[in-house]
Amino acid sequence: MSLDLDLARERFESSTDFTIGLEEEFAILDPATLELEHRFEDVYAACLEDELLAESAAGELIASEIEIRSGRSQDFADAVGRQRQRRARLFELVSGLGLTLGATGTHPWANYLDQRIIDTPHYNRLRHELGYVAQRNNTWSLHVHMGVRGADRAIAVCDWLRELLPLLLAVSANSPFLDRRDSGLHTVRTEIFTRTFPRCGVPSQSYDWKRYADFVGTLERAGSVVESTQLWWSVRPHHHFGTVEVRICDAQTRGDESFALAGLIAACIAQIAIDYDEHGYDGLGAPLADREIEENLWRAIRHGASGRMIDFRRGVEVETRQMLESVLDWSEPARSRLGIEVQLPDRNGAQRAREALDAGISIDDIYRDAVAETRRTYAGAGETANSP
Repeated sequence: MSLDLDLARERFESSTDFTIGLEEEFAILDPATLELEHRFEDVYAACLEDELLAESAAGELIASEIEIRSGRSQDFADAVGRQRQRRARLFELVSGLGLTLGATGTHPWANYLDQRIIDTPHYNRLRHELGYVAQRNNTWSLHVHMGVRGADRAIAVCDWLRELLPLLLAVSANSPFLDRRDSGLHTVRTEIFTRTFPRCGVPSQSYDWKRYADFVGTLERAGSVVESTQLWWSVRPHHHFGTVEVRICDAQTRGDESFALAGLIAACIAQIAIDYDEHGYDGLGAPLADREIEENLWRAIRHGASGRMIDFRRGVEVETRQMLESVLDWSEPARSRLGIEVQLPDRNGAQRAREALDAGISIDDIYRDAVAETRRTYAGAGETANSP
């Protein structure tokens, strides 16, 4: 995707408010051993033969991953319906190839040194440019796109989402294990991806499209980037789609929890846009500083939804769950307007996994249970309730 910034601005000026797109990433696995299988090309070739999956399946750098996309949907209910169909078809297709799929932020024991990068000109260029960083990135995530009309308005939404990113990460945390060990973190995926990739993590404020475009244009002229997909920030304006894209979250083991998390993200994007329309950029209040957001991001990485964050405006610690409740209250107008219901679980993937480990269950068996749960809740056989 090129860096034609004038065209990107035009796409935002003509974008449709609050359309939705969901993107879910899955690990490709051997169903018996649960080892990663580097068979993206085989799976993708089969997807191209399927009318529903031909335009909704995609690769993401590594050959042990497949991504499924809802495509542009008119509202959240439409996106959920489209994604549910595509999930079921993908799991059926993968099963026919003698494979299965997993949905956690990291694989608990796979060695990144064994990882293979997809053999395309695009990904070969990234392998050459990024070296170790590309090799190291065996991680899986959930991305949410929402249409936001107006280039300056989209930048304002990205700017104000920054301080919500640690909370969204904490709620999504689902990668406590790496190298067959408890990492001590709730989302080790974040340490692998956002701490190693360039132009990643929480971006600084841009204030308006001109200042954003000036910076990105400088990167292009200096040879740092040649296309917009090399801007890997955890929230970004997507140049091709005219959407605000949130990319901070771990992949979710349960299909219903993935939809609930996507609904929360969509509500946050829409509520900021609504507040911006009513109050303007300056009327949204004093933004948090980068270092303040970084402090809460670390707390999300370390403690996930079990921890506490800092309310920097009041200068006090607050339970993460309490902050989440405040965000749900704040976003109620947007959820009501868009028909989004958010029912988050009492315990997320990382919390359940660590509780199982504390109960004496091995990491191998915890992952086997997670893969079975993913198959059960994503493959169309009915989704779990939000229960332990």
